[in-house]
Parts: sequence; C-alpha cells; structure tokens
Amino acid sequence: MSIENVIRLFAGTVILLSLALGAMASPLFHSSHWLWLTAFVGFNLFQSSFTRLCPLERVLARLGLKSGGAACSA
Repeated sequence: MSIENVIRLFAGTVILLSLALGAMASPLFHSSHWLWLTAFVGFNLFQSSFTRLCPLERVLARLGLKSGGAACSA
C-alpha cells in the first residue's frame, strides 16, 4: 500500500469511528465530544490540500512506506 492509500484508510476509519461514538442515533454513542475528532480530521485534510503538510505522511514515510505520487491526497 502506498502512503496515500494508508492516509485515506486512516482518515476514513477515524471519521467513521468518531461519528459512531459521537452521533446520538448510534448504538455505540458515548459522547458528542467525539465529533470534534471528526472536525479535526476534516480540517487537517482541508489544510493539507493547500499546504501539502500532512503529519501522518511524515510518520508513514519514516516507517518505510513508499509514496504513490501526490502528497496527502484525500
């Protein structure tokens, strides 16, 4: 898997998990404060489209994953 695919997988998983924990209609509801995590991930994806700065991309590169081309595309 390329870095970009892992970033998409990670972002999607975190968003779905935080929605499951933060949405009152969910059977896994814990607290509406989990929605802040969803907002953080969304904001990070938004800013990375302009700045090309993605902390997860740097971590994955140091772990040895190879880039497939574009940086932090979501």
